[in-house]
Amino acid sequence: MKAMVIKAQGGLENLVYDDWPDPVPGPKDVIVRVRACGLNHLDIFVRKGMPGLPVPMPFISGGDIAGEVAKLGEEVSGWQVGDRVVVQPITHEGMMGEEILGGMAEFARVPEENLVPIPDGVGFEAAAALPVAYGTALRMLVTRGRLQAGEKVLILGASGGVGTAAVQIAKMIGAEVIAAAGGDDKLAKLRELGADHLVNYKTQDFSKEVWRITGKQGVDVVVNYTGGDTWVPSLKTLRRRGRALTCGATAGYDPKEDLRYIWVRELEIIGCNGWTKEDIATLLDYVATGRIKPVVSHVLPLSQGREAEWLLEQRAVFGKVLLVP
Repeated sequence: MKAMVIKAQGGLENLVYDDWPDPVPGPKDVIVRVRACGLNHLDIFVRKGMPGLPVPMPFISGGDIAGEVAKLGEEVSGWQVGDRVVVQPITHEGMMGEEILGGMAEFARVPEENLVPIPDGVGFEAAAALPVAYGTALRMLVTRGRLQAGEKVLILGASGGVGTAAVQIAKMIGAEVIAAAGGDDKLAKLRELGADHLVNYKTQDFSKEVWRITGKQGVDVVVNYTGGDTWVPSLKTLRRRGRALTCGATAGYDPKEDLRYIWVRELEIIGCNGWTKEDIATLLDYVATGRIKPVVSHVLPLSQGREAEWLLEQRAVFGKVLLVP
């Protein structure tokens, strides 16, 4: 089969469209013919290398996988060749695309217990946009963050995959959304998604702007998966006993800290890592019933995986980037 293969950790030149042996199913595995694979910043971390994230090389990343069952292991039951499925990438063997081979390829080996059926009316590309970004956003805002209707939430990096998911889910809940992104064109699209207030953090101090928008009251919840120099300013936006939600650190995982805001305002710092099969099934139902619509920025052929990761690194996207074999 063809795949985007990471030959060695480092720059984009190490990501190569190449031949790779076809996967072989174990007794309780299926082989999925990949019809769409969504990219995430995790794929960039895997390719570049990150402390505490050892990855055997060469490797195939990509955790957001949607496709058709192509082959069944001898002990698999309840599935048939041709079934349309999306993959829960958190497996008992490890995370697909990080610890075990992922979906930036024509085929992928998947434990049968990690398959979720795609409902009629939901396409492969929409399904492939859901697991990592929308699954994370759902768990972060609802399960961990306890976001309620009427609360005010600031979403940083709102134009990315997790960000656009968080805007839609927060609006579905009934929250008042302040969306921050780097560009007026992205902000205009966020307005179309339902954001109530917009902040351009390239031209505005987002913490001061949020304080102004909220009448110097602060927000109930801030979503910050960028880290870096946005961390302390995001704490400044919170009201007393507000909640800071984090699921990543695309701009740096060891930011400067200011403990004064945490103790004086009695803030909660809440981490989120992962989601469940049930979360993915819920999201598929939301898509099928029109409650949310996955935002897809670019759909590129598998052979252009290098260009796809470049778009993510340059933040030249609004929503998800997908590869299609």
